[in-house]
Amino acid sequence: MGVSFDLFGTLVTADRPADPAAAVATELEKRDVTVPDDWADAYAEAHVDAPDGAEVPLPAHVSRALASRGVDYEHNAARRAVVAAFDPTVETRPGALEALEAAREYGPVAICSNCSVPELVGRTLVRSDFERDDFDAIVTSVGCGWRKPAPKIFELTAEELDAAPDELVHVGDDPKADGGIEAVGGIALLLEETPLADVPSRLATLAAQS
Repeated sequence: MGVSFDLFGTLVTADRPADPAAAVATELEKRDVTVPDDWADAYAEAHVDAPDGAEVPLPAHVSRALASRGVDYEHNAARRAVVAAFDPTVETRPGALEALEAAREYGPVAICSNCSVPELVGRTLVRSDFERDDFDAIVTSVGCGWRKPAPKIFELTAEELDAAPDELVHVGDDPKADGGIEAVGGIALLLEETPLADVPSRLATLAAQS
């Protein structure tokens, strides 16, 4: 049995900008990038024609938004601005360490996280009570190109753990996104039904049934 955990809202809480467009604009200006007067509109528009369920990395979105307004900029400025704008304060959620420890008793463990910002998952883990080595695999939407609930991200997570998708238990807080594991035959443990404190006993029950 493999177990994957959602990161944000499940294992940790991490603050995010109240106004992402404004936060990115501030960081662009720090890098001498001209911010269009209608930046809020440009940021809100879709600029990448992506397949259903695909992830659009936020730096690519920001780059296209600037280009749509005729703004030129240094090659990496958009990426650096996005990374700086999403620089979170992180807290490990109560019960998260115990849930992870319990999961490791039954097989390999992964993070399976929706995140469109490069480097954010890694920086979040560094600021949490977890170590990178606590996880056998880390699968992010920005890394693999697919967002939960797309089946592909769960299939890739299972593959990273050398498990079949229907052998994967996924723990998360979002019924729509994290519940997508059920479409590939896996089991969803949603925090609204199974709080983190109850995850160890629920995993024990599932392991006994497998």
